[in-house]
Amino acid sequence: MSWFHSLVAGKGLGLLHELVPKAALVALLANPKLPETARMQSDAQEAARVLGLELLVLNASTASEIDAAFATMRQRRVGALLAGADPFFSSRRQQIVALAARDAIPAMYLGNREFVEEGGLMSYGNDTADSYRRAGVHVGRILNGASPADLPVDQATKFELVVNVKAAKAIGLTIPESFLARADEVIE
Repeated sequence: MSWFHSLVAGKGLGLLHELVPKAALVALLANPKLPETARMQSDAQEAARVLGLELLVLNASTASEIDAAFATMRQRRVGALLAGADPFFSSRRQQIVALAARDAIPAMYLGNREFVEEGGLMSYGNDTADSYRRAGVHVGRILNGASPADLPVDQATKFELVVNVKAAKAIGLTIPESFLARADEVIE
C-alpha cells in the first residue's frame, strides 16, 4: 500500500485556510527525520504561496522539540497549525492536541484522524479503514498463491475530512455548515 500523506499538505492547508481565512501566518510542524518531510514541506510551501500565506516551518523529532515549537508558535502568534503526518507525532498526539488547545491554535492534522478523536480540530488524509481493507485484499491474494513481487503497488484512493465541532467551540471557532457538509465525519 502506498499512502499519500506527504502529498496532501497543500489540500490540508487549503482547508485550514478556508476555515481560518484571517490566519496570515501558518505553522507547519514537521519531523526532519521522516524521509517524506521534504516532499510534504514543498507541497505546503507551494500551497502557501498560492494562498498568499506565510508558512513557518517548525521541526520537531522529540517531545521537548514539540514543546519548543509551540513556544515559537505562541511567540510568533501563528494563526493556524498544519501538523505533518508522522508516526512520531501520532505517538505524541495527546501532547500536540493539548498544546494546540491550550494556545487556541486551529490545527489541521494530516493523515491521522486519531488526532481529531483525541480532541483535535480536524484531519485530512487517506481513509485508514479503506487502506487496511485494500491491504487485506493483497494479503488474501498472497495467501491464495500470488507472488508478492507480481502484485502491483496499490495506492490509496479514498480520502477523508474529519472535523471536531467541540474542539472548534473550545477555541472560539465557528465552523460554517457548508464546511461541515463536506466533512466525511463530524465529531460532536
